[in-house]
Amino acid sequence: MKAVVCLPTYNERENLERMLLALGEEGVSVLVIDDNSPDGTGELADRLAEELAHVQVLHRDRKEGLGPAYLAGFRRALAGGADLVLEMDADFSHDPADVTRLIHWASEAEVVLGSRYVRGGSIANWGRLRRFVSAGGSRYARRVLGVHVHDLTGGFKCFRREVLEELDLDAITSRGYAFQIETTYRALRAGFRVIEVPIAFADRERGGSKMSRGIVLEAIWRVPALRLRALTGRL
Repeated sequence: MKAVVCLPTYNERENLERMLLALGEEGVSVLVIDDNSPDGTGELADRLAEELAHVQVLHRDRKEGLGPAYLAGFRRALAGGADLVLEMDADFSHDPADVTRLIHWASEAEVVLGSRYVRGGSIANWGRLRRFVSAGGSRYARRVLGVHVHDLTGGFKCFRREVLEELDLDAITSRGYAFQIETTYRALRAGFRVIEVPIAFADRERGGSKMSRGIVLEAIWRVPALRLRALTGRL
């Protein structure tokens, strides 16, 4: 079974090589999706792809957000014959050693989420405000959408191929972390099983956070918009 990790990058030069080497030890293929990083991440990815057989690179012309980058990666991974497609961050906030755990649980459900907010999950190195925003955002989305998933904003996921083939990827328009909410909600609405596996999440040690006010605001308004579309049969 071929598993491909989609790894979006924008100015991740400090983390990329270590991450690709760590994922190589987990026996998965990696597709780096670089949005024309000005720090040279894309050039480094090309060099590493020449040295590491498990690495491929997809270059995009400009930074458009997390959602468009992942969608481009999903399409490339599916075209390359992936049976499982994973999402994760390049900054080591997600532990590469947990990749095999998500893959294992994909035998039990079509979507597996690495969750910070189920029993056994945790977050290290975050201040109170960021914890409040993240946990509050997941609670808000869960209540508005009426779903059981605790970590709707999490970005560590494993999809079976049939999920991404069934979803209308062209209809997914979220750009920031709302993308994580939207893809999981669409999968649930399509009748796929979603399970959460506890993970230990750690804040990045190198490079800068991509979180912004615009990303938070998008998630706030898009959640009720998704619910409305579902209620009116347009999702």
